[in-house]
Amino acid sequence: MPSTVKGVIARSKGADVEVVDIVVPDPGPGEAVVKVEACGVCHTDLHYRDGGINDEFPFLLGHEAAGTVEAVGEGVTDVAPGDFVILNWRAVCGQCRACAKGEPWYCFDTANATQKMTLTDGTELSPALGIGAFIEKTLVAAGQCTKVDREASAAAAGLLGCGVMAGFGAAVNTGGVRRGDSVAVIGCGGVGNAAIAGAALAGATTVIAVDVDDRKLVGAKAFGATHTVNSKDVDPVEKIRELTGGFGADVVVEAVGRPETYEQAFYARDLAGTVVLVGVPTPDMEVMLPLLEIFGRGGALKSSWYGDCLPSRDFPMLIDLYRQGKFDLDAFVTEKIALDQVESAFEKMHGGQVLRSVVEL
Repeated sequence: MPSTVKGVIARSKGADVEVVDIVVPDPGPGEAVVKVEACGVCHTDLHYRDGGINDEFPFLLGHEAAGTVEAVGEGVTDVAPGDFVILNWRAVCGQCRACAKGEPWYCFDTANATQKMTLTDGTELSPALGIGAFIEKTLVAAGQCTKVDREASAAAAGLLGCGVMAGFGAAVNTGGVRRGDSVAVIGCGGVGNAAIAGAALAGATTVIAVDVDDRKLVGAKAFGATHTVNSKDVDPVEKIRELTGGFGADVVVEAVGRPETYEQAFYARDLAGTVVLVGVPTPDMEVMLPLLEIFGRGGALKSSWYGDCLPSRDFPMLIDLYRQGKFDLDAFVTEKIALDQVESAFEKMHGGQVLRSVVEL
């Protein structure tokens, strides 16, 4: 029978979120119901609440989640009730042109649950990133469940579902950071710090953290930054060049998503270097760069989609690194909160007071 549980919705653009009763159907073919144990509060959820993604209100928020599979529908074989899973929003189809080329991390036809979760009056909800995990249990496509070792805490593991994976993958998968590289990361929130950690783990010898908040720069050192730059005080492009022998960094990860910081990233890279955009811009933002500079500097300008990750490959690998003490997922968890504290977590996010607030259920 369908379940009625508590969850957090954004009913209209800019309105405070609400904790309400939500009806979760039994899983149909290819679907799974997951009992959510923890879910991080990501800036993307705030984008949804503020209408920055689309206007398909009401939204069921939350997507950085881990929990236990409670039930599966017909035809599901990869996960079973009792499995500890991280939820992902790249359930690859295996058939689209990206998958056919052997690049499933670019899958262009990812799966979501076919059925809809609803309010008790029947109003259909739009789950954030096809997940919707600020809720006691959620309905997803079975391919959105990635089984991992339960030794990791749910609060830490769930962050791989979005922000930490996006940042780590931006450096390692998209940017291709190698041993001995120099790397600059602009923006030291959760995603930026994950990029710093990924670059350090990949063997970068110079890892430069750039932000306007000294508190964040102190935190970046704990994730592996070898140098910090407060771009309120100095020109970050010149400082990055100074710290890299006058050349610029091999890889620059832009984790803010603003035209001015993207331009800094563009000019802060070495010739034939790589710029990776993982910060999420708003639809109105534009970048103006001289075409001759784009040609003359060579290299690559890349966008990182979800850290170009393949959840089935990358989530278990990162959990293994966590278990070995090589990747400190726990350090990303600033506080643990209840469902009714999501709105206050958004306020703390605005103030730069947290890397991640994590809802525990």
